[in-house]
Order: sequence, then structure tokens, then C-alpha cells
Amino acid sequence: MEKNFAESYTPETWEKICRHCGKCCLIKLEDEESGEVYYTNVVCRYFDEENMNCTVYDKRCELVPTCLKLTPQNIDKIQWMPKTCAYRELFEKEVSRIKTTIKGRVVSEDKVPEDELEDHIVEWEDL
Repeated sequence: MEKNFAESYTPETWEKICRHCGKCCLIKLEDEESGEVYYTNVVCRYFDEENMNCTVYDKRCELVPTCLKLTPQNIDKIQWMPKTCAYRELFEKEVSRIKTTIKGRVVSEDKVPEDELEDHIVEWEDL
């Protein structure tokens, strides 16, 4: 990534890029052998589907060790970001025509036992 790309965004400007689609809050499974990542329709327990945001945003990485803070410096290294993510589109300089959210399509991780996550793998067009 070019240095000026990262330097051109203040933290406030960077945060405003997000469309609040919620796709980064979906629970993902990784095949240990192939490294392939699979999305599920299971969303983090802290995701508020009604308001489409994280209820513990400022503490999310502390409370959920697998939660990743997206920055201009790491967006190019995160291969699992949905193709319709505003941050990914910005980095790749390509805008998707698909603009959807996870609203109405997910279940909280509080309601799904960990050993049943594979049963919730989805192949949505907008991931």
C-alpha cells in the first residue's frame, strides 16, 4: 500500500468510510489445511442488528480477541474482507454495485453452539 494512502486519512475520516453493513462482524471459519475462509450467518454477540453497529465498539478488540481493527495500514493484508466492504473497495479502487447489509439474515452467536457453526456457512453474493 502506498504510504500516502494511509497518511491521507485521519482516524475520524477513516471511521466515516464504513457503511455499517455488519459483514465484518459475521463469524468466519477457516479451513486449517487450505486456509480458505468461510462466512456464516452467525454474527458477533455484540452486534446490534437493529442499529447496525457494535454495542461495545471502543472495547471490541479487548472483549473479542478475534475482532480486528481495520486501519489504512492493514486493510490490504486482510484477505477475508467482503468484496462489498467500503474499506476494501477504497483500497482496491473498485466500487461494487451490490450494496446490502446483514440485517434480517443473521442469528447471534449466543444462540448457536460452537460445534454447529459449520451448519451456518453461507455463500451470499455480497460477501
